Amino acid sequence: MTKRALCIGINDYPGTDSDLSGCVNDCNDWAAVLATRGFAVAQLIDRQATKANMVAAIGDLVDKAVAGDRIVLTYSGHGTWVPDADGDEPDGRDEALCPWDIGQGKALLDDELRELFSKRARGVRLLMISDSCHSGSVTKGDAADLDPGLPRARFLPPEAWLKGIALPAETPRKLLGGMSRTTGDLLMAGCLDTQYSWDTRFHNRPNGAFTFYALKTLARLEPEATYRDWFKKITPAYLPTNQLPQNPQLFGSAAARKWPVFA
Repeated sequence: MTKRALCIGINDYPGTDSDLSGCVNDCNDWAAVLATRGFAVAQLIDRQATKANMVAAIGDLVDKAVAGDRIVLTYSGHGTWVPDADGDEPDGRDEALCPWDIGQGKALLDDELRELFSKRARGVRLLMISDSCHSGSVTKGDAADLDPGLPRARFLPPEAWLKGIALPAETPRKLLGGMSRTTGDLLMAGCLDTQYSWDTRFHNRPNGAFTFYALKTLARLEPEATYRDWFKKITPAYLPTNQLPQNPQLFGSAAARKWPVFA
């Protein structure tokens, strides 16, 4: 069995006036933890994470995996959406990740991710961890680690990078829309599709809120803990909070949720 991971972190979004601060730290943090758990880790950071490079690296991660292998993709950066072109989205939108060159109109669509993931061999376990997306409501929670001051949303409005395209009106959406259907086995996401994931600072160090609490709880898990166990430690104990109104999500089959974490 081979264990491989690709960690992507993008703070720098040239041409958008929408830079972030915690995504590279997220990427490095996930990479370090995965390496200690036996994964061979590749990383794409800022200008390395163009759409072409992301597609190539994800394709390589999937194509080289054989039955019994474990592969993990982590992404920290902006999320966005584009008008749905093929009619498969009830809300008229395709969710997307924002590569470094999103300012050139190069979004990585959920349809494209689904196509990449569909090429994996039978018997390959795939986990995607996405710390990005949309906006939501306010509830209580534990914010003791959070530094004072307002966080920044990891959502890039289409009008910030799509020019001259008619955009559909805001409509209610299902959880993570098409993004939840791209993963194959498991998706751990920072929020509902109607919410933002927040880019903020803990103990004077920038991080994504979901990444910070996911890693904090991971460090305390029992050795045989499952993904379901891990998820229950993150929410509602740490997220959402009044300052970080995001509800983490875990998508996948009942069997996949019971897999031991990163085993």
